[in-house]
Amino acid sequence: MRLAEGIVIENEKTFGVLKFSALRREIKVVNEEGVVTEEVRERTYDLKSKGQGRMIQVSIPVKAGNKKFDYNAEVELVNPVADTVATATFQGADVDWYIKADDIVLKKLENSRKSEIKQNQNKND
Repeated sequence: MRLAEGIVIENEKTFGVLKFSALRREIKVVNEEGVVTEEVRERTYDLKSKGQGRMIQVSIPVKAGNKKFDYNAEVELVNPVADTVATATFQGADVDWYIKADDIVLKKLENSRKSEIKQNQNKND
């Protein structure tokens, strides 16, 4: 079976609560001569996943911008996909999983919005 577009992930069921940790690395563009340039192609971030019970790494394209959220800020992934990279060995292949997304954004917390609205209403009364 071949999944050319990777495996689409359902955020809540797969990751549970996601908390921002830090930028892990930047992947630079390699030009036609094989020289690494200063242009960034994608960034990989460390996120704490309650559902996975560990830190996960998620790569996003450079067009999504550099994410500088507070440590432990609750975030969510936009269009996450899991995929693999296989490396041939003498006994078969080693397979590594990776997660890519279109973006990492702050999670909209409905309860905090509701309490903020109530506070504003109380001020106006």
